[in-house]
Amino acid sequence: MARAINRLSARTVQTLTEPGRHADGDGLYLVVDEGGGKRWVYLYRLAGRRREMGLGPLRTVSLAQAREQASRARTMASQGLDPVEARQAAAPAPAPEPEQAVPTFARVADDFMDARADEWRNAKHRQQWRNTLTTYAADLWEKPVSEIGTPDVLAALRPIWREKPETASRVRGRIERILDAAKVEGHREGENPARWRGHLEHTLPKAGKLSRGHHPALPYAEVPAFVTALRARVADSARALEFIILTAARSGEVRGMRASEVDLKAALWTVPAERMKSGRLHRVPLSRPALDLLAPRLAAIERDDFVFTNTKGGMLSDMVFEALYQRAKVEGITTHGFRSSFRDWAGDETDYPREVIEAALAHLVGDEVELAYRRGDALEKRRQLMDLWASFVAAESGAASRKASKSQ
Repeated sequence: MARAINRLSARTVQTLTEPGRHADGDGLYLVVDEGGGKRWVYLYRLAGRRREMGLGPLRTVSLAQAREQASRARTMASQGLDPVEARQAAAPAPAPEPEQAVPTFARVADDFMDARADEWRNAKHRQQWRNTLTTYAADLWEKPVSEIGTPDVLAALRPIWREKPETASRVRGRIERILDAAKVEGHREGENPARWRGHLEHTLPKAGKLSRGHHPALPYAEVPAFVTALRARVADSARALEFIILTAARSGEVRGMRASEVDLKAALWTVPAERMKSGRLHRVPLSRPALDLLAPRLAAIERDDFVFTNTKGGMLSDMVFEALYQRAKVEGITTHGFRSSFRDWAGDETDYPREVIEAALAHLVGDEVELAYRRGDALEKRRQLMDLWASFVAAESGAASRKASKSQ
């Protein structure tokens, strides 16, 4: 007696919900899974063994298509051929995986910086790396690391090697480290084209023979007149610059200053270690003019607020000071240069020892052993020095050259 075939209808296969196998006949089944999924299978015997061949899910294989596939498989099995093996043999060979593209300098640089995020003091360090590389090595940024050679590195360094030797040296070192990382990862071969010793030293002049690239500074005798003109301006940027001059602090330290860092009663500003270039906490004694500048501001803001802000209440940009210099028609100076003005004044016009003056600038002086034994920061001596500086800055320009003497 012949087996019943074509038991299922198109409507039935759509409405069946009971889990299990539902026979259409002659080895074709619709399988309803526990989760409600439906798929076709063909069961057959070959060499005395039962085999199962999947024909696809109901959502993509209709009843008629499933019957057609089962019929072809049935014919092959009757001829002693395994339809599963035949299907596998007929399937196209998988396309070879595309060869992994060589990463760009930018991608290797980003991976390098991400891997060292915990080693660096703060996000500013990473930003400095990125800024110098995107500014001075822009032509390398989107270039595959395997294609970067000595001519590419020299093209990046030569325009700044004499004009900005310190920056150029940092850029060279950063390019070298990134290309070393690329080699370790297997993305390039051969010598590092940014290597100095035995390579670039034969092409570029040594940094020691170049100018040191000091920040242009206003002669200290001209600082009082500059501050007098500055005090006539009401902008926050003018007050911030005045405070920078009074404290001989770095621009970023003052622009990032928050009210919580200041103790008016103790006349002290404490800059946290993470905001210092040295990575060490720095205490700044505040002179009377500095306190008078801060007091009304601190009374009007919250402890977490910036002391000096832009028009939107955010941190000032370093570029606002450039606008002040232009309005004052003063050329050839930088904000950082006022630290040099203070250093020259302290060295020429006072008897304070070098260690005290350098401590006022948050510079570390001495070797590791000496620094290990020097526990204090000469705060009270620095307080006297900064009071003298504030008096000098407040003096009229005609009296700017008077000799300041150390209080005994």
